[in-house]
Amino acid sequence: MELIRPSGNSGKFYPAQANEIQQMIATWNEILDKNIPQKELLKYHAKAIVSPHAGYVYSGFTANYAHRILGHRRPKRIIVAGPSHHVYVRGISAGYFDAYETPMGMLKGDKAYLKTMSQYFNFTFEEQAHLVEHSTETQFPFIKHYNPEAKIIELIYGNTDYLDLADIFEYILRDPDNALVISTDLSHFHPQKDAHDLDNYCLVAFEYKNLELSLEKCEACGKLGLTGIIKTATDLYLDTHVLDYRTSGDITGDTTSVVGYMSGVVY
Repeated sequence: MELIRPSGNSGKFYPAQANEIQQMIATWNEILDKNIPQKELLKYHAKAIVSPHAGYVYSGFTANYAHRILGHRRPKRIIVAGPSHHVYVRGISAGYFDAYETPMGMLKGDKAYLKTMSQYFNFTFEEQAHLVEHSTETQFPFIKHYNPEAKIIELIYGNTDYLDLADIFEYILRDPDNALVISTDLSHFHPQKDAHDLDNYCLVAFEYKNLELSLEKCEACGKLGLTGIIKTATDLYLDTHVLDYRTSGDITGDTTSVVGYMSGVVY
């Protein structure tokens, strides 16, 4: 019997109808094509991307930018890593699923590769955490749109260390068939100006692979994943580049209490 990871946040963080998601992506790409400062960015050979995980109306444009670049590469396997928001996770929970549900159809899981990875890393499987986690699930419709044939693995982390994540990320990226999606939002519920100041630490840390700045100054719900990919990019001599940054206040007009979003590429 196949184990399916349901789309538990469909109709909440993103539309439940495929055509609505496709229309959003088409609109974002139209805006991007008209405004992108460097069109060659879209052809970067992405090893990993950083993508936000809020509702699509808030952070969808930012996430789409990164996923579009990853779509240019067409990796065989995509591992999505995000923080647990709803269920306590000790360490790192790996999704032993045969398939992942999205409004646009199923994505194939890669249990065989996950079993190979589990020989080297101490994964758990907290199934309930996977059934409700939006940080990873919000990435799946983008993957289905841009990389429909890719197999995926979902990693949800909780009480762990960024060095443990970096070890896993390095293992993943040493395989040329693999790509990583690192899910994170930035600062939460500060006035717009304060959010800009706080988020700039994260942006600079990623752009310049500054581990100390990421560890000490960056405020992000996926800080461990973000710091882990900075460490991995440093160790593997990969380049990093921030693609987009904005806040919820840029969308709603309410700048009294905002959430920050960024996307980036590792290549």
